[in-house]
Amino acid sequence: MSSSTDTTNTPDPRRWLILAVVSLAQLMVVLDISVVNIALPTAQTALHFSSTGRQWIITAYALSFGSLLLFGGKLGDLLGRKTTFIVGLIGFAVVSAVGGAASSFTMLVVARACQGAFGALLAPAALSLLTTTFSDSKDRGKAFGVFGAVAGGGAAVGVLLGGILTEYLSWRWCLYVNLVFAVIAILGAVPLLPRQPRPPFRGLDIAGLLTGGGSMFSLVYGFANASTHSWRTPSTYAFLAAGVVLLPVFIFREAKASHPLLPLRIVADRNRGGANLGILSAGAGIFGIFLFLTFYLEQNLHYSPVGTGLAFLPMIAMIIIFSNVANIILLPRIGPKPLISGGLLAAAGALVWLTGIGANTSYTRDVLGPTLLAGAGLGFNFAAGLNTGTFGVTAASAGVASATVNTMQQIGGSIGTSLLSTVATQSTDSFIRVHGPAARRGGPAAARSLASQATVHGFTTAFWWSAAIFAGGAILAGALLRAGPPGGRNPGRHERGRPPAAGAIRSADATRSADAIPAAGPMPSADAVRSADVIPHADVALPVHAVPPAPPHPPEPPEGPEGPEPDAEVRATTVTRPRAEPRVEVVPKADIARRSQSASWPES
Repeated sequence: MSSSTDTTNTPDPRRWLILAVVSLAQLMVVLDISVVNIALPTAQTALHFSSTGRQWIITAYALSFGSLLLFGGKLGDLLGRKTTFIVGLIGFAVVSAVGGAASSFTMLVVARACQGAFGALLAPAALSLLTTTFSDSKDRGKAFGVFGAVAGGGAAVGVLLGGILTEYLSWRWCLYVNLVFAVIAILGAVPLLPRQPRPPFRGLDIAGLLTGGGSMFSLVYGFANASTHSWRTPSTYAFLAAGVVLLPVFIFREAKASHPLLPLRIVADRNRGGANLGILSAGAGIFGIFLFLTFYLEQNLHYSPVGTGLAFLPMIAMIIIFSNVANIILLPRIGPKPLISGGLLAAAGALVWLTGIGANTSYTRDVLGPTLLAGAGLGFNFAAGLNTGTFGVTAASAGVASATVNTMQQIGGSIGTSLLSTVATQSTDSFIRVHGPAARRGGPAAARSLASQATVHGFTTAFWWSAAIFAGGAILAGALLRAGPPGGRNPGRHERGRPPAAGAIRSADATRSADAIPAAGPMPSADAVRSADVIPHADVALPVHAVPPAPPHPPEPPEGPEGPEPDAEVRATTVTRPRAEPRVEVVPKADIARRSQSASWPES
């Protein structure tokens, strides 16, 4: 007698606690950037460094983080995600304490660079832990909704937290606060995270590490240098050129390597490629909101740091709400294409709306609406992008796939910071050159008004550029992404380089959704039913509800001269044994009820 067994993985009963730990670690990494940015003016006064030095505190973190992300993700796959996650937490906490206690500019810069290195180890491990914990579970959408809200709203939370810490404690607490997050996450990670079996070491792609890391380093440094110096500076275009040249060299190396740092199948998939492009566009354009809107609220509307943080709370709420709506409700039904492209278009519309601000406009009339719309769009984009960017990869590639998503966000942020800062500065200077002579004739009051108008003109120009980045990303990502939910295809076979044939039976998760049920067609003949072409892929299980499991040799149903009996139905069952082939049987309706009441098929 034969019986079937459930071949699906049982969800980890502690998965929601794991989600809390992973999200807390991600929040620490994301908000650290905006928290430190709020603290920089006070730190500059305390440690006596220049404005150029202030930019280097930001650049030191971005350089190490962006260039080491792929390596950090690969280490997670080789050494185990739990190990790299905990090491990343401990290292990030220690160097944050060193930075908080910094007595010189050099000490602070080194601490920030080390923060970036440990962040490059921690961020891919966090996302890959989420990917493997919720790999096939129906709760994957809820988990990525929470994680997407953290990734999208963490920077805004950092603005609020940084303002509170700077105003009521000290700028040093903007770094010390990481110890609180890290200690809580470590205490949860040690007992909760399962230990991953370490795969056999087959070598590390050193050439890929050097070319890929060198390309990311050169691009980040070139864009950062452009924001502090000029696009025409040799150190700017030389590093940008080096990054552009090294990138195709890295791709060629990965295509030929036996054990590549980044298997190209991860980004060659259209959905994952489109999702990464959406994350890149959002990372670049989002600085038009957080950076310049922060400056506008503080410089023109005279908000305090805490008031500026509170002004972003409605946007945070929208990101949280729409991240969960995207992943839980919409993504399983309509797929990532309308969510990622539509989210970017909504963010573009919000930035166009913000171009209407003036030197003395109202927050509720001119700022609140655009931030609400931007929050909805970013919630859609980040949640669907993170989920789709890691969907369908094997557990052995989860770390490097997660690192790719984080790399796109980091490179996008570097592009956005440098490009938009340059655009805003040049627009402000151009406005002053054009209107300066008339303002000088009008006296001191006219000069002050000119300075305020020129600053706002620079901000609105940056908003237009941000809107263009969002819109361009929406068009390109939409051209790559497939229509329909991601479960409508078989990512497991596509991941191995073998796309499913037409008519392949979908996975169990796909068949549970309404759009995965094929339309009823004409009844096949008995010869067609017995043909092997009915089930082109034998390793994809189709769940059985009404008919009990089939024995190795089920009895053949009676057949008329023209094929099956008129009232017969085609039922598919799966026998769980080595190299089992799914069997298709023509069962008369009269026999279905009788067989459903028995525990197994009758003995033959």
